[in-house]
Amino acid sequence: MLVRISQYPTFQVFLAVVIALVASAALMPLWIRLLKVRSIGQQVRADGPQGHLVKQGTPTMGGVLILFVVVVTFTVMALGEGLAAERLRPALCALLATLACGALGFVDDFAKVAHERSLGLKPRAKLLGQGVISVVFGLLAVNWAGVQTWLKIPLTTVKIELGRALVSEVPLGGGLTLVVPWLYLGFVAFMMIAMSNAVNLTDGLDGLAAGTVTVVTIAFAGIAFRQNSLESALLGAAIAGACIGFLWYNSHPADIFMGDTGSLGLGAAIAALAVITKTELLLVIIGGIYVVETLSVILQVASFKMTGKRIFRMAPIHHHFEMLGWSETKVMVRFWIVTGIMAGLGFALYFAQSVRLKG
Repeated sequence: MLVRISQYPTFQVFLAVVIALVASAALMPLWIRLLKVRSIGQQVRADGPQGHLVKQGTPTMGGVLILFVVVVTFTVMALGEGLAAERLRPALCALLATLACGALGFVDDFAKVAHERSLGLKPRAKLLGQGVISVVFGLLAVNWAGVQTWLKIPLTTVKIELGRALVSEVPLGGGLTLVVPWLYLGFVAFMMIAMSNAVNLTDGLDGLAAGTVTVVTIAFAGIAFRQNSLESALLGAAIAGACIGFLWYNSHPADIFMGDTGSLGLGAAIAALAVITKTELLLVIIGGIYVVETLSVILQVASFKMTGKRIFRMAPIHHHFEMLGWSETKVMVRFWIVTGIMAGLGFALYFAQSVRLKG
């Protein structure tokens, strides 16, 4: 780069947002045109809100371009400032998990388009793929990136160590040993699978998933920046910027959807950011909107199976508010506001804890 900005890390993070935003917004029209030429359109659920049937055929797989922009932006910022390779490892682990889940989502999207139906991969196959990706991510994070295996309880100094019990050591030769902390790996796998699918459930209204992901990843970028982990902050910033650029075309009525490529990949990114910043338990607060969306589905299914009655008019819960007469835009904006409140609260809790520890 013509001007070294390594001494201005705050500027670097904002620059990552701007680069990703501009690139995403500039390239999206070309991507939409290509998808239309290829007749790659969304298959809408027949049992969903009837007002959504008009969205049938709207270009999908916008997540492909989102992830492409994230990779390019992160690479440009990391290489441009000569960031240390060892320090890049946690962020690279998170990026690889994001791309792997995005690739799984791409297969799912492709199956939907090829078979012209709203269901792609079988749930069991999707869960298996997510499980494998999560375990590989956990192993890389612990053994290659040096991520610790404890969980910190917010606003306390208490750490729950998950990496000491049920640990296996696998010799790899050449003096290398693979440490397998089974409890922590199980926790990471559960968290990544849950968050990946939660964002996928949230991606049911124009702009809803992209907007909430923007807010959540900005919060994690702030946490990473507070930890002096510029690499992780740049990754969070790149994701947020790419989603903002995408929102220009995904706002109601949407010109393009992110598809499972985007929702599964971005959900994995959020979980991975929580792992590499050691804020796994705070994810429940920062990503609280996804917890609510998932719980609404679980409660709906459980209630119907046990009593034959539904708690909500339709699940996930954003459809419930649609059925109450709220417009898509009203649901979207109010969910954004709730996400902002939850993400702000989570960041405030982390900040208060970090100040207390430094004090």
